Amino acid sequence: MKKAGVMILFSFILFLSACGTVKKEQAATVKNEQEEVEEATEASKSEQETKIQANDESNNKEGGDTETSPKETVTAVETEYQLNENNWTIEPINNANSKVVLLTIDDAPDTYALEMAKTLKKLGTPAIFFVNGHFIDTPEEAAVLKAIHDLGFSIGNHTYSHQNLKDLSEEQQYKEIVGLNDKIENIIGQRPKFFRAPFGSNTDYSKKVAQDEKMLVMNWTYGYDWEKEYQSKEALTDIMVNSPYLVEGANLLMHDRQWTREAVEDIVKGLQNKGFEMVDPAQIKTVE
Repeated sequence: MKKAGVMILFSFILFLSACGTVKKEQAATVKNEQEEVEEATEASKSEQETKIQANDESNNKEGGDTETSPKETVTAVETEYQLNENNWTIEPINNANSKVVLLTIDDAPDTYALEMAKTLKKLGTPAIFFVNGHFIDTPEEAAVLKAIHDLGFSIGNHTYSHQNLKDLSEEQQYKEIVGLNDKIENIIGQRPKFFRAPFGSNTDYSKKVAQDEKMLVMNWTYGYDWEKEYQSKEALTDIMVNSPYLVEGANLLMHDRQWTREAVEDIVKGLQNKGFEMVDPAQIKTVE
């Protein structure tokens, strides 16, 4: 009986010892696995940091570091010309080329202005498009104006509804001018720098409003495309290129008309053949 009890006790002790060994082995296994996970994590972390550092160094070499790279700057066009308000010609400042003309297109964008803009763009010829508000009332019309502006052309104010300002009250004149500026700004993101009154009919008040709006008041030297005898491509081209009023700095008036659209390329080439350059409106001194 005693021998049996001793055997049971001895077996129990062996069992406890075996359990302890298993637990130690399990603990060791878990510890080893945990260490392996931690080592793998550290290795991955180290590798990721190495990649990030390498990318940063690569970006710095290529100028890709947004914190250290210089910001893009927009180069301002140098002012080289000014408007002679006595005869509306464009005069050089200092040593700028004097044999230039300025192209302007009124009543835009009625029907043909965008086509004219594309033709002028193809020729590398700058111009001012003077806009009427009633031609940009719909989203489609507004898109045409934006397209002309996006081609790089200057946009001028030609009043909202093309009425003679001398027939309007000051309040009406204000709406015709400032209301259009607001509308143009909403479409192209900037206000016009040039103002041309319908029929060239300025008032003291409209001049003041233009001044307050920082717009240069501009009439013209000559234009013919509203006269019946010049409403063909050939006749209009001939008179615009050979006008007796063609002088250095001439301010040329044209309109958004079919015959003008047809003639504009030949007009530009004819003027160039006479040695004239087309002045960039951005080079003209405006109101500050």
